[in-house]
Amino acid sequence: QVQLVESGGGLVQAGGSLKLSCEIKGSIFSVYAWAWYRQAPGKQRELVADIRSGGHKNYGPSVKGRFTISRDSAKNTVDLQMESLRPEDTAVYYCNVDIPGAIDFWGKGIQVTVTS
Repeated sequence: QVQLVESGGGLVQAGGSLKLSCEIKGSIFSVYAWAWYRQAPGKQRELVADIRSGGHKNYGPSVKGRFTISRDSAKNTVDLQMESLRPEDTAVYYCNVDIPGAIDFWGKGIQVTVTS
């Protein structure tokens, strides 16, 4: 059984940093991409960043230049380093694994709150 477990969230002041980590428990084959999404209250879930299986990285326009996604295949983790945080980054952050032709795997989500 596959589980995605997020950690590292919390409360931080604007301008600060946080690092989120997603531990992927269990074996997943034929992954298209590993990703972080977020959902703020009253808003739709949006892509923050992803890493494709070929190594290419994509970032949402609002986080480009501030956030960095990385993957450690040995530890089976996907991290999101967040710098220069803003109050508008406040959201629940979700880890995601995209499997082509199948249902994605999702973590339960972790709260990130940025105070001004």
